[in-house]
Amino acid sequence: MSVDPHAPEIVAGDLVALMNASRTCVLVHDAASKDILWANPAACELFGWSVDELRPLKANHMSSTAPQYHRVLGRAWLQEAVDQGTSRIEWHYRTRSGRVVPTDALAVRVELAQGPAVMVQLRDIEREQATEQALRRTTSSIDALARYTSTIALTLDADGIVRFATDTALALLGITPDEPSEHLARLGRLLLGGRAVTWDALLAHADPTVEVGLEVTRAGDESVWLEGTLERLADQGDDGLLMILHDVSGRVHRQVRRERELQRENYLARYTAMGDMAMAIAHELGQPLAAAGNFLAGSTRHSGALEASGTLSHEAAEQLRYGIGSAVRQIERASEIVSAVRAFVGHLEQTQQILDLREVVRECSYFIRLRAAEPGVEVVEHSSPEPVPARCERVLTGQVLLNLCFNAVDEMARCPAGDRRLDIAVGVRGGEAVVTVDDRGRGLPHDPFAEAFTSKEQGSGIGLALSYRIITRQHGRIWAEPREGGGSRFGFALPLADTGPKDSGPSGSGIA
Repeated sequence: MSVDPHAPEIVAGDLVALMNASRTCVLVHDAASKDILWANPAACELFGWSVDELRPLKANHMSSTAPQYHRVLGRAWLQEAVDQGTSRIEWHYRTRSGRVVPTDALAVRVELAQGPAVMVQLRDIEREQATEQALRRTTSSIDALARYTSTIALTLDADGIVRFATDTALALLGITPDEPSEHLARLGRLLLGGRAVTWDALLAHADPTVEVGLEVTRAGDESVWLEGTLERLADQGDDGLLMILHDVSGRVHRQVRRERELQRENYLARYTAMGDMAMAIAHELGQPLAAAGNFLAGSTRHSGALEASGTLSHEAAEQLRYGIGSAVRQIERASEIVSAVRAFVGHLEQTQQILDLREVVRECSYFIRLRAAEPGVEVVEHSSPEPVPARCERVLTGQVLLNLCFNAVDEMARCPAGDRRLDIAVGVRGGEAVVTVDDRGRGLPHDPFAEAFTSKEQGSGIGLALSYRIITRQHGRIWAEPREGGGSRFGFALPLADTGPKDSGPSGSGIA
Protein backbone atom coordinates (compact mmCIF):
# COMPACT_ATOMS: atom_id res chain seq x y z
CA MET A 1 0.00 0.00 0.00
CA SER A 2 1.32 3.43 -0.98
CA VAL A 3 2.00 5.82 1.93
CA ASP A 4 1.65 8.98 -0.19
CA PRO A 5 -0.48 9.41 -3.31
CA HIS A 6 2.12 11.82 -4.65
CA ALA A 7 4.79 9.10 -4.37
CA PRO A 8 3.09 5.82 -5.31
CA GLU A 9 6.48 4.16 -5.63
CA ILE A 10 7.03 4.30 -1.83
CA VAL A 11 5.09 1.73 0.17
CA ALA A 12 4.80 1.28 3.96
CA GLY A 13 7.52 -1.32 4.14
CA ASP A 14 9.97 1.05 2.48
CA LEU A 15 9.77 3.46 5.42
CA VAL A 16 11.52 0.96 7.69
CA ALA A 17 14.30 0.58 5.14
CA LEU A 18 14.65 4.35 4.86
CA MET A 19 14.78 4.80 8.63
CA ASN A 20 17.36 2.03 8.98
CA ALA A 21 19.54 3.64 6.29
CA SER A 22 19.41 7.12 7.85
CA ARG A 23 22.59 8.35 9.54
CA THR A 24 20.50 10.50 11.88
CA CYS A 25 20.06 8.79 15.24
CA VAL A 26 16.40 8.14 16.06
CA LEU A 27 14.88 7.00 19.35
CA VAL A 28 11.16 6.37 19.79
CA HIS A 29 9.73 6.81 23.33
CA ASP A 30 6.30 5.92 24.64
CA ALA A 31 4.40 9.19 25.22
CA ALA A 32 3.08 8.11 28.63
CA SER A 33 5.85 6.06 30.26
CA LYS A 34 8.76 7.61 28.31
CA ASP A 35 10.21 4.13 27.86
CA ILE A 36 12.30 3.48 24.75
CA LEU A 37 10.27 1.56 22.16
CA TRP A 38 12.75 1.49 19.26
CA ALA A 39 16.06 2.82 17.94
CA ASN A 40 17.37 2.89 14.40
CA PRO A 41 20.79 1.37 13.57
CA ALA A 42 22.52 4.79 13.66
CA ALA A 43 21.36 5.29 17.27
CA CYS A 44 22.41 1.77 18.22
CA GLU A 45 25.85 2.43 16.73
CA LEU A 46 26.20 5.70 18.65
CA PHE A 47 25.19 4.26 22.04
CA GLY A 48 26.85 0.87 21.59
CA TRP A 49 23.70 -1.08 22.51
CA SER A 50 21.22 -3.08 20.50
CA VAL A 51 17.50 -2.27 20.44
CA ASP A 52 16.81 -5.02 22.97
CA GLU A 53 19.49 -3.59 25.29
CA LEU A 54 18.20 -0.04 24.91
CA ARG A 55 14.52 -0.74 25.65
CA PRO A 56 14.88 -1.29 29.43
CA LEU A 57 17.27 1.64 29.94
CA LYS A 58 16.12 4.83 31.66
CA ALA A 59 17.39 8.40 31.25
CA ASN A 60 19.83 8.09 34.14
CA HIS A 61 21.43 5.05 32.44
CA MET A 62 22.22 6.83 29.16
CA SER A 63 22.61 10.50 30.10
CA SER A 64 25.49 12.53 31.48
CA THR A 65 25.77 12.57 35.26
CA ALA A 66 25.89 16.39 35.29
CA PRO A 67 22.95 17.95 37.20
CA GLN A 68 21.54 19.66 34.12
CA TYR A 69 20.96 16.23 32.55
CA HIS A 70 19.03 14.70 35.46
CA ARG A 71 16.32 12.15 34.63
CA VAL A 72 13.56 14.49 35.82
CA LEU A 73 14.68 17.16 33.36
CA GLY A 74 14.84 14.64 30.53
CA ARG A 75 11.28 13.41 31.19
CA ALA A 76 10.08 17.03 31.35
CA TRP A 77 11.63 17.70 27.96
CA LEU A 78 9.89 14.68 26.42
CA GLN A 79 6.59 15.66 28.07
CA GLU A 80 6.87 19.13 26.53
CA ALA A 81 7.03 17.50 23.11
CA VAL A 82 3.91 15.47 23.98
CA ASP A 83 2.07 18.62 25.04
CA GLN A 84 3.41 21.11 22.49
CA GLY A 85 4.14 18.85 19.54
CA THR A 86 7.89 19.56 19.42
CA SER A 87 10.70 20.42 21.81
CA ARG A 88 14.39 20.98 21.17
CA ILE A 89 17.28 20.75 23.61
CA GLU A 90 21.02 20.23 23.81
CA TRP A 91 21.32 16.92 25.66
CA HIS A 92 24.48 15.06 26.66
CA TYR A 93 24.03 11.30 26.28
CA ARG A 94 26.35 8.65 27.72
CA THR A 95 27.36 5.66 25.57
CA ARG A 96 27.99 2.12 26.67
CA SER A 97 31.73 2.87 26.90
CA GLY A 98 31.06 5.86 29.17
CA ARG A 99 31.84 8.54 26.57
CA VAL A 100 29.62 11.58 26.91
CA VAL A 101 28.26 12.73 23.54
CA PRO A 102 26.77 16.23 23.22
CA THR A 103 23.79 16.20 20.85
CA ASP A 104 21.27 18.51 19.31
CA ALA A 105 18.05 16.62 20.19
CA LEU A 106 14.67 17.33 18.58
CA ALA A 107 11.64 15.59 20.15
CA VAL A 108 8.50 15.36 18.01
CA ARG A 109 5.12 13.87 18.98
CA VAL A 110 3.96 11.24 16.49
CA GLU A 111 0.76 9.21 16.35
CA LEU A 112 1.45 5.50 16.01
CA ALA A 113 -1.12 2.75 15.51
CA GLN A 114 -1.00 1.81 19.22
CA GLY A 115 -1.11 5.44 20.41
CA PRO A 116 1.01 8.61 20.77
CA ALA A 117 4.80 8.40 20.93
CA VAL A 118 7.78 10.76 20.95
CA MET A 119 10.38 10.46 18.19
CA VAL A 120 13.77 11.93 19.21
CA GLN A 121 16.20 12.81 16.42
CA LEU A 122 19.79 13.13 17.65
CA ARG A 123 22.69 14.90 15.95
CA ASP A 124 26.20 14.51 17.34
CA ILE A 125 27.57 18.06 17.79
CA GLU A 126 30.83 17.19 19.53
CA ARG A 127 32.92 18.31 16.56
CA GLU A 128 30.85 21.45 16.13
CA GLN A 129 31.36 22.39 19.76
CA ALA A 130 35.09 21.72 19.49
CA THR A 131 35.20 23.96 16.42
CA GLU A 132 33.21 26.66 18.22
CA GLN A 133 35.55 26.51 21.21
CA ALA A 134 38.55 26.76 18.91
CA LEU A 135 36.95 29.75 17.19
CA ARG A 136 36.22 31.39 20.54
CA ARG A 137 39.82 30.86 21.63
CA THR A 138 41.06 32.25 18.32
CA THR A 139 38.70 35.22 18.57
CA SER A 140 39.83 35.87 22.13
CA SER A 141 43.47 35.71 21.05
CA ILE A 142 42.84 38.05 18.12
CA ASP A 143 40.98 40.49 20.39
CA ALA A 144 43.87 40.45 22.85
CA LEU A 145 46.36 40.88 20.01
CA ALA A 146 44.35 43.75 18.55
CA ARG A 147 44.12 45.40 21.97
CA TYR A 148 47.75 45.18 23.02
CA THR A 149 49.82 45.04 19.82
CA SER A 150 51.49 48.18 18.51
CA THR A 151 51.08 46.98 14.93
CA ILE A 152 48.73 49.06 12.77
CA ALA A 153 46.56 46.44 11.06
CA LEU A 154 43.35 46.91 9.08
CA THR A 155 41.02 44.59 7.20
CA LEU A 156 39.04 46.19 4.40
CA ASP A 157 36.53 45.18 1.76
CA ALA A 158 36.93 45.80 -1.96
CA ASP A 159 35.24 49.21 -1.62
CA GLY A 160 37.88 50.42 0.85
CA ILE A 161 35.61 50.26 3.92
CA VAL A 162 37.40 49.41 7.16
CA ARG A 163 35.97 46.19 8.63
CA PHE A 164 38.39 45.68 11.50
CA ALA A 165 41.28 47.61 13.03
CA THR A 166 43.67 47.04 15.89
CA ASP A 167 43.40 49.39 18.86
CA THR A 168 46.57 51.16 17.75
CA ALA A 169 45.03 51.77 14.32
CA LEU A 170 41.74 52.94 15.87
CA ALA A 171 43.50 55.52 18.03
CA LEU A 172 45.71 56.70 15.18
CA LEU A 173 42.91 57.02 12.63
CA GLY A 174 40.41 58.49 15.09
CA ILE A 175 37.63 55.92 14.64
CA THR A 176 35.62 54.03 17.25
CA PRO A 177 35.80 50.25 17.77
CA ASP A 178 32.00 49.92 17.64
CA GLU A 179 31.69 51.45 14.19
CA PRO A 180 34.95 51.18 12.27
CA SER A 181 33.04 51.21 8.95
CA GLU A 182 34.75 54.23 7.44
CA HIS A 183 36.27 54.60 3.99
CA LEU A 184 40.04 54.53 4.23
CA ALA A 185 40.41 57.45 1.82
CA ARG A 186 38.47 59.67 4.27
CA LEU A 187 40.88 58.80 7.08
CA GLY A 188 44.08 59.81 5.29
CA ARG A 189 45.83 60.39 1.98
CA LEU A 190 46.64 57.16 0.14
CA LEU A 191 50.11 56.97 -1.38
CA LEU A 192 51.59 54.67 -4.01
CA GLY A 193 55.25 55.15 -4.85
CA GLY A 194 55.20 58.42 -2.92
CA ARG A 195 52.33 59.86 -4.98
CA ALA A 196 48.72 60.39 -3.94
CA VAL A 197 46.33 57.86 -5.51
CA THR A 198 42.68 56.84 -5.27
CA TRP A 199 41.52 53.65 -3.58
CA ASP A 200 40.56 52.11 -6.95
CA ALA A 201 44.05 52.72 -8.34
CA LEU A 202 45.60 51.21 -5.22
CA LEU A 203 43.31 48.18 -5.41
CA ALA A 204 44.26 47.56 -9.03
CA HIS A 205 47.94 47.20 -8.03
CA ALA A 206 47.22 44.69 -5.23
CA ASP A 207 48.08 41.54 -7.18
CA PRO A 208 48.15 40.11 -4.59
CA THR A 209 50.41 42.50 -2.61
CA VAL A 210 51.47 46.10 -3.09
CA GLU A 211 53.53 48.52 -1.00
CA VAL A 212 51.42 51.45 0.19
CA GLY A 213 51.64 54.62 2.24
CA LEU A 214 49.11 56.59 4.25
CA GLU A 215 49.39 60.18 5.46
CA VAL A 216 47.10 60.95 8.40
CA THR A 217 46.61 64.61 9.25
CA ARG A 218 45.47 65.44 12.77
CA ALA A 219 44.33 68.89 13.87
CA GLY A 220 47.11 70.83 15.55
CA ASP A 221 49.70 68.09 15.01
CA GLU A 222 52.22 67.19 12.36
CA SER A 223 51.12 64.62 9.81
CA VAL A 224 51.61 60.97 10.72
CA TRP A 225 53.28 58.99 7.93
CA LEU A 226 52.62 55.26 7.64
CA GLU A 227 54.12 52.70 5.27
CA GLY A 228 53.39 49.03 4.74
CA THR A 229 51.61 46.58 2.46
CA LEU A 230 48.12 45.92 1.13
CA GLU A 231 47.41 42.24 0.47
CA ARG A 232 44.40 40.42 -0.92
CA LEU A 233 43.18 37.66 1.41
CA ALA A 234 43.45 34.12 0.00
CA ASP A 235 39.85 33.14 0.87
CA GLN A 236 38.07 32.49 -2.42
CA GLY A 237 34.69 33.41 -0.93
CA ASP A 238 35.85 36.77 0.39
CA ASP A 239 36.90 40.01 -1.27
CA GLY A 240 38.72 41.24 1.83
CA LEU A 241 42.14 42.83 2.04
CA LEU A 242 44.69 43.10 4.82
CA MET A 243 46.73 46.26 5.35
CA ILE A 244 49.74 46.20 7.68
CA LEU A 245 51.33 49.59 8.37
CA HIS A 246 54.25 50.93 10.38
CA ASP A 247 54.76 54.46 11.66
CA VAL A 248 57.68 56.04 9.76
CA SER A 249 56.92 59.63 10.80
CA GLY A 250 60.32 60.04 12.44
CA ARG A 251 62.16 59.17 9.24
CA VAL A 252 59.91 61.37 7.09
CA HIS A 253 60.21 64.33 9.46
CA ARG A 254 63.99 63.92 9.48
CA GLN A 255 63.97 63.99 5.69
CA VAL A 256 61.81 67.12 5.70
CA ARG A 257 64.13 68.81 8.20
CA ARG A 258 67.13 67.85 6.08
CA GLU A 259 65.47 69.29 2.98
CA ARG A 260 64.79 72.51 4.88
CA GLU A 261 68.41 72.63 6.01
CA LEU A 262 69.54 72.19 2.41
CA GLN A 263 67.15 74.96 1.36
CA ARG A 264 68.55 77.24 4.05
CA GLU A 265 72.11 76.43 3.02
CA ASN A 266 71.18 77.22 -0.55
CA TYR A 267 69.50 80.42 0.60
CA LEU A 268 72.57 81.50 2.60
CA ALA A 269 74.77 80.88 -0.41
CA ARG A 270 72.45 82.93 -2.61
CA TYR A 271 72.15 85.57 0.09
CA THR A 272 75.93 85.91 0.32
CA ALA A 273 76.25 86.02 -3.45
CA MET A 274 73.55 88.67 -3.65
CA GLY A 275 75.43 90.77 -1.11
CA ASP A 276 78.49 90.76 -3.35
CA MET A 277 76.36 91.39 -6.41
CA ALA A 278 74.50 94.21 -4.66
CA MET A 279 77.69 96.21 -4.14
CA ALA A 280 78.69 95.70 -7.76
CA ILE A 281 75.21 96.55 -9.06
CA ALA A 282 74.95 99.62 -6.83
CA HIS A 283 78.26 100.85 -8.23
CA GLU A 284 77.41 100.07 -11.86
CA LEU A 285 73.81 101.40 -11.82
CA GLY A 286 74.61 104.75 -10.30
CA GLN A 287 75.87 106.37 -13.51
CA PRO A 288 73.20 104.92 -15.91
CA LEU A 289 70.41 106.03 -13.59
CA ALA A 290 71.85 109.51 -13.32
CA ALA A 291 72.22 109.66 -17.10
CA ALA A 292 68.63 108.46 -17.59
CA GLY A 293 67.43 111.20 -15.25
CA ASN A 294 69.38 113.79 -17.24
CA PHE A 295 67.92 112.55 -20.54
CA LEU A 296 64.40 112.71 -19.14
CA ALA A 297 65.02 116.21 -17.80
CA GLY A 298 66.24 117.24 -21.25
CA SER A 299 63.16 115.68 -22.85
CA THR A 300 60.96 117.66 -20.47
CA ARG A 301 62.69 120.92 -21.43
CA HIS A 302 62.50 120.03 -25.14
CA SER A 303 58.78 119.26 -24.95
CA GLY A 304 58.26 122.64 -23.26
CA ALA A 305 60.11 124.38 -26.07
CA LEU A 306 58.04 122.52 -28.70
CA GLU A 307 54.85 123.50 -26.92
CA ALA A 308 55.96 127.14 -26.74
CA SER A 309 56.71 127.18 -30.48
CA GLY A 310 53.35 125.63 -31.33
CA THR A 311 54.90 122.49 -32.80
CA LEU A 312 53.40 120.36 -30.00
CA SER A 313 49.83 120.79 -28.77
CA HIS A 314 49.14 121.53 -25.14
CA GLU A 315 47.29 118.20 -24.65
CA ALA A 316 50.12 116.19 -26.16
CA ALA A 317 52.65 118.09 -24.07
CA GLU A 318 50.70 117.33 -20.88
CA GLN A 319 50.55 113.62 -21.72
CA LEU A 320 54.26 113.63 -22.48
CA ARG A 321 55.06 115.41 -19.21
CA TYR A 322 52.91 112.91 -17.27
CA GLY A 323 54.71 109.94 -18.82
CA ILE A 324 58.15 111.48 -18.32
CA GLY A 325 57.24 112.43 -14.74
CA SER A 326 56.18 108.86 -13.94
CA ALA A 327 59.41 107.53 -15.43
CA VAL A 328 61.43 110.04 -13.40
CA ARG A 329 59.64 108.95 -10.25
CA GLN A 330 60.48 105.31 -10.90
CA ILE A 331 64.13 106.19 -11.64
CA GLU A 332 64.37 108.22 -8.44
CA ARG A 333 62.96 105.26 -6.54
CA ALA A 334 65.50 102.96 -8.18
CA SER A 335 68.31 105.35 -7.25
CA GLU A 336 67.15 105.39 -3.65
CA ILE A 337 67.04 101.58 -3.59
CA VAL A 338 70.57 101.37 -4.99
CA SER A 339 71.79 103.71 -2.27
CA ALA A 340 69.89 101.74 0.37
CA VAL A 341 71.46 98.48 -0.79
CA ARG A 342 74.83 99.82 0.25
CA ALA A 343 73.45 100.39 3.76
CA PHE A 344 71.96 96.90 3.89
CA VAL A 345 75.20 95.25 2.89
CA GLY A 346 77.06 97.52 5.28
CA HIS A 347 76.06 98.49 8.83
CA LEU A 348 72.27 98.66 8.74
CA GLU A 349 72.08 98.06 12.52
CA GLN A 350 73.74 101.43 13.17
CA THR A 351 71.34 103.56 11.12
CA GLN A 352 70.66 106.97 12.69
CA GLN A 353 67.58 107.90 10.63
CA ILE A 354 64.45 108.72 12.64
CA LEU A 355 61.36 108.49 10.45
CA ASP A 356 57.62 108.75 10.82
CA LEU A 357 56.38 105.39 9.54
CA ARG A 358 53.28 107.14 8.24
CA GLU A 359 55.56 108.87 5.71
CA VAL A 360 57.01 105.51 4.65
CA VAL A 361 53.48 104.20 4.04
CA ARG A 362 52.56 107.34 2.07
CA GLU A 363 55.68 107.05 -0.10
CA CYS A 364 54.90 103.42 -0.89
CA SER A 365 51.19 104.03 -1.46
CA TYR A 366 51.71 105.11 -5.10
CA PHE A 367 53.53 101.88 -6.01
CA ILE A 368 51.09 99.70 -4.05
CA ARG A 369 48.04 101.18 -5.77
CA LEU A 370 49.79 100.91 -9.14
CA ARG A 371 50.32 97.16 -8.54
CA ALA A 372 46.77 96.68 -7.16
CA ALA A 373 45.01 98.43 -10.05
CA GLU A 374 45.30 95.62 -12.62
CA PRO A 375 43.74 92.80 -10.50
CA GLY A 376 41.17 95.25 -9.08
CA VAL A 377 42.29 95.11 -5.43
CA GLU A 378 40.93 97.89 -3.23
CA VAL A 379 43.63 99.49 -1.03
CA VAL A 380 42.51 101.00 2.29
CA GLU A 381 44.93 102.82 4.60
CA HIS A 382 44.41 103.24 8.36
CA SER A 383 46.89 105.76 9.72
CA SER A 384 47.42 106.99 13.26
CA PRO A 385 46.61 110.69 13.78
CA GLU A 386 49.80 110.98 15.84
CA PRO A 387 53.37 110.58 14.53
CA VAL A 388 54.81 107.06 14.56
CA PRO A 389 58.56 107.72 14.95
CA ALA A 390 60.98 104.84 14.45
CA ARG A 391 64.73 104.54 13.94
CA CYS A 392 65.05 102.75 10.59
CA GLU A 393 66.34 103.02 7.03
CA ARG A 394 63.57 104.62 4.97
CA VAL A 395 63.95 102.94 1.58
CA LEU A 396 64.62 99.39 2.78
CA THR A 397 61.80 99.56 5.32
CA GLY A 398 59.57 100.73 2.49
CA GLN A 399 60.74 97.78 0.40
CA VAL A 400 59.61 95.44 3.18
CA LEU A 401 56.16 97.05 3.11
CA LEU A 402 56.06 96.81 -0.69
CA ASN A 403 57.03 93.14 -0.57
CA LEU A 404 54.27 92.32 1.93
CA CYS A 405 51.68 94.31 -0.04
CA PHE A 406 52.70 92.89 -3.42
CA ASN A 407 52.43 89.36 -2.03
CA ALA A 408 48.95 90.18 -0.69
CA VAL A 409 47.86 91.63 -4.05
CA ASP A 410 49.11 88.54 -5.91
CA GLU A 411 47.27 86.29 -3.43
CA MET A 412 43.96 88.14 -3.76
CA ALA A 413 44.15 88.14 -7.55
CA ARG A 414 42.92 84.52 -7.27
CA CYS A 415 39.97 85.46 -5.02
CA PRO A 416 36.42 86.56 -5.99
CA ALA A 417 36.27 90.23 -6.95
CA GLY A 418 34.22 91.13 -3.86
CA ASP A 419 36.96 89.88 -1.52
CA ARG A 420 39.84 91.82 -3.08
CA ARG A 421 40.62 94.33 -0.35
CA LEU A 422 44.00 95.23 1.12
CA ASP A 423 44.13 97.00 4.50
CA ILE A 424 47.33 98.78 5.57
CA ALA A 425 47.49 100.07 9.15
CA VAL A 426 50.23 102.06 10.87
CA GLY A 427 50.32 103.13 14.51
CA VAL A 428 51.87 102.71 17.94
CA ARG A 429 51.19 99.62 20.01
CA GLY A 430 52.93 98.32 23.11
CA GLY A 431 55.79 100.79 22.84
CA GLU A 432 56.53 99.84 19.22
CA ALA A 433 55.93 101.38 15.83
CA VAL A 434 53.73 98.83 14.07
CA VAL A 435 52.68 98.35 10.44
CA THR A 436 50.22 95.59 9.45
CA VAL A 437 49.02 94.37 6.05
CA ASP A 438 45.72 92.45 5.97
CA ASP A 439 44.49 90.44 2.98
CA ARG A 440 41.41 88.29 2.42
CA GLY A 441 43.09 85.45 0.58
CA ARG A 442 43.31 81.73 1.34
CA GLY A 443 45.11 82.10 4.66
CA LEU A 444 48.34 80.62 5.97
CA PRO A 445 48.91 76.83 5.70
CA HIS A 446 52.18 77.20 7.64
CA ASP A 447 54.53 79.82 9.06
CA PRO A 448 55.99 81.57 5.98
CA PHE A 449 59.02 82.75 7.96
CA ALA A 450 59.87 79.16 8.90
CA GLU A 451 60.13 78.36 5.18
CA ALA A 452 60.96 81.73 3.68
CA PHE A 453 61.43 80.54 0.11
CA THR A 454 59.08 81.63 -2.64
CA SER A 455 56.88 79.30 -4.68
CA LYS A 456 56.54 81.86 -7.46
CA GLU A 457 58.11 80.92 -10.79
CA GLN A 458 59.62 84.39 -11.27
CA GLY A 459 60.64 84.94 -7.63
CA SER A 460 64.19 85.13 -6.36
CA GLY A 461 63.29 82.80 -3.53
CA ILE A 462 64.29 85.16 -0.73
CA GLY A 463 61.63 87.92 -0.65
CA LEU A 464 60.32 87.21 2.84
CA ALA A 465 63.77 86.13 3.99
CA LEU A 466 65.22 89.50 3.00
CA SER A 467 62.29 91.29 4.63
CA TYR A 468 62.98 89.34 7.80
CA ARG A 469 66.66 90.27 7.71
CA ILE A 470 65.97 93.96 7.02
CA ILE A 471 63.58 94.28 9.98
CA THR A 472 65.55 92.17 12.46
CA ARG A 473 68.80 93.96 11.64
CA GLN A 474 67.03 97.16 12.66
CA HIS A 475 66.17 95.54 16.03
CA GLY A 476 62.57 94.93 15.01
CA ARG A 477 60.38 91.89 14.53
CA ILE A 478 58.20 90.61 11.70
CA TRP A 479 55.39 88.06 11.82
CA ALA A 480 52.45 86.47 10.04
CA GLU A 481 49.16 85.24 11.51
CA PRO A 482 45.63 84.29 10.39
CA ARG A 483 43.29 87.23 9.97
CA GLU A 484 40.02 87.10 11.90
CA GLY A 485 37.32 86.47 9.33
CA GLY A 486 39.66 84.77 6.86
CA GLY A 487 42.84 85.64 5.06
CA SER A 488 46.22 86.61 6.50
CA ARG A 489 47.85 89.40 8.45
CA PHE A 490 51.52 90.26 7.98
CA GLY A 491 53.13 92.88 10.14
CA PHE A 492 56.38 94.29 11.42
CA ALA A 493 57.28 96.36 14.46
CA LEU A 494 60.25 98.64 15.09
CA PRO A 495 61.35 100.24 18.35
CA LEU A 496 59.96 103.73 18.87
CA ALA A 497 62.58 106.43 18.49
CA ASP A 498 60.89 108.38 21.29
CA THR A 499 59.02 106.65 24.13
CA GLY A 500 56.94 109.76 24.73
CA PRO A 501 53.99 109.10 22.37
CA LYS A 502 51.20 107.05 23.84
CA ASP A 503 49.72 103.90 22.40
CA SER A 504 47.61 104.82 19.37
CA GLY A 505 46.92 101.31 18.16
CA PRO A 506 43.27 100.31 18.31
CA SER A 507 41.73 103.78 18.51
CA GLY A 508 43.86 105.77 16.10
CA SER A 509 45.59 103.51 13.61
CA GLY A 510 43.21 100.69 12.97
CA ILE A 511 45.75 98.16 14.26
CA ALA A 512 44.00 95.42 16.22
